[in-house]
Amino acid sequence: MTMGLFDPDTEKLARAHLRLLAEIAANAAETATWTGRPEFSGAVMAAMAKVPRHQFVRPEDRVAAYVNRPQSIGFGQTISQPYIVALMTDLLDLHSASRVLEIGTGSGYQTAVLAELAGRVFSVERLEALAAAARSRLAAIGYANVEVRGGDGFDGWPEHAPFDAIIVTAAPERTPAALIEQLAPGGRMVIPLGRVHETQHLTLITRAEGGRLSEQAMLPVAFVPMVRGPML
Repeated sequence: MTMGLFDPDTEKLARAHLRLLAEIAANAAETATWTGRPEFSGAVMAAMAKVPRHQFVRPEDRVAAYVNRPQSIGFGQTISQPYIVALMTDLLDLHSASRVLEIGTGSGYQTAVLAELAGRVFSVERLEALAAAARSRLAAIGYANVEVRGGDGFDGWPEHAPFDAIIVTAAPERTPAALIEQLAPGGRMVIPLGRVHETQHLTLITRAEGGRLSEQAMLPVAFVPMVRGPML
């Protein structure tokens, strides 16, 4: 009888991934007072289960890929805590036809989670080196419904507007006007607002079908600052 090959690293990552999903569910319950969401949708949790986070971190950080915390991806940037990724995604209420604008591609992890749920994802990354790496990584994994470009996130992506959902993964002091303009009627934006080293708040902005905007601070968070201008 021929025994199948056993890869202990793969098994270890799989167990860590399952533990992470349980931690995310527990975090959702613990923060429900702030977010109003004691549990995330089955679709969001399925996306978190499917996306291989270890492929979106630096090789030396692979062993800690499924620890529920942010990790450095170089250039002074981070990959967000998985719970925050799940929360921000859940707040967008995505469906299979959603057109999503992401500001801050980073390594592409949040992008991949969005791509599991939405029809099209347009992602803007200020650092061209990160944009190029994420573009290649997402294509290699098989995400064909994603478009990534380098650019200034404050400008959004007007050529593809309006968007049903906008997600911002760095913190400006106030919501960029261009992003508000590019949010479709009935759309939702999730954005961290506030100064670096001060209390920031993850904020949900919604535009009613008639165009009226509403804003709700959801949770204290800590994000890298949103910076103007593309960088080669």
